[in-house]
Amino acid sequence: MAGLLGTSSTVRIFASKPFSSQSHYSKTSSFSLSPSSGISPGKKCFGGIGVKKERSKFHVLVSNVATEINPAQEQAQKLASKESQRPVYPFAAIVGQDEMKLCLLLNVIDPKIGGVMIMGDRGTGKSTTVRSLVDLLPEIKVVAGDAFNSDPDDPEVQGMEVREKLMKGDELPVMSTKINMVDLPLGATEDRVCGTIDIEKALTEGVKAFEPGLLAKANRGILYVDEVNLLDDHLVDVLLDSAASGWNTVEREGISISHPARFILIGSGNPEEGELRPQLLDRFGMHAQVGTVKDAELRVKIVEERARFDRNPKEFRESYKAEQEKLQQQIYSARSSLSAVTIDHDLRVKISKVCAELNVDGLRGDIVSNRSARALAALKGRDKVTTEDIATVIPNCLRHRLRKDPLESIDSGLLVIEKFYEVFA
Repeated sequence: MAGLLGTSSTVRIFASKPFSSQSHYSKTSSFSLSPSSGISPGKKCFGGIGVKKERSKFHVLVSNVATEINPAQEQAQKLASKESQRPVYPFAAIVGQDEMKLCLLLNVIDPKIGGVMIMGDRGTGKSTTVRSLVDLLPEIKVVAGDAFNSDPDDPEVQGMEVREKLMKGDELPVMSTKINMVDLPLGATEDRVCGTIDIEKALTEGVKAFEPGLLAKANRGILYVDEVNLLDDHLVDVLLDSAASGWNTVEREGISISHPARFILIGSGNPEEGELRPQLLDRFGMHAQVGTVKDAELRVKIVEERARFDRNPKEFRESYKAEQEKLQQQIYSARSSLSAVTIDHDLRVKISKVCAELNVDGLRGDIVSNRSARALAALKGRDKVTTEDIATVIPNCLRHRLRKDPLESIDSGLLVIEKFYEVFA
């Protein structure tokens, strides 16, 4: 749209109608406005913009175009789009770093866990692992053409336009798409993150319109911040507000708009470059610590695998295709069975006892520990949480919530493990 209005002398306005329930098609009306011939237009200039003044009426040419979209064409378009993208290192090919990989998988299975913070040495594959998650992300149903990836069935994650259409009884076009992963660059401006005024519409149509930002794009998806401990304070405040409420409110030049912004917040960073503010750290559901691999044989394997990927990315990805598909199926099954997974009351009490004795502030640690344990049980194909499941996830859920003691030399994760065995014994 931006390209059309910016380069062409003909103004085109496209209005899409809802899809039919019988067949998938999109109906587009194209309006072309052109002045009558034989009239010499005069020109006036307003604020540096040339405006043609016409004495004659416009001829309005209307042409309706109906495009049939069958499933085979849609699949072919998806494959072509996927192949044109930059090749991503396969998740199944990541050697070691089991703690980080487990935390990421559990958040994909249950997004309500609240994301994961990955802290570790430089060059340990943090960014590579997070970005490799793209291939494993399952598909979700969204309202076609909606900028906020609105869920057609859940009002809590629907934009205002979708809600208004539902109240009017309009039929919504629904499509399936993969969960979106949005990278938040360190140099991003607040307007780009939150959204701003659509300058193009303001100049061409004279109306105030909202242009969605990265938070709108990340709704129902993943927001990844690399080197999150270097993020500017004003952007940290924006993330804190959105993560707390699940909504993003924008006040710009007479426009006030709120839209859903529920996302899995994934951050990575190097502890040598500074600590995170406690308020932001607490917003991450889980915390994974990544260390440099010490085993020489394992290091050689990592170097060889990376060299093989750099030589021929397509062939390397094909060699891990079976493992990737198996992992995808495992995630899909876990997401489907998650609601049926139960956790005994006694185990819930013991989890809360661990949190209380470690002086964990708030109840977020209790909630995240329960959800993570259920997600792990679902990933293992069970419908009941065991003590082993809790022991696996509780250090990642509580480690970053403990109060810092400058005189304490022991790792906070080990403190959690010690208290766990003391309570669960």
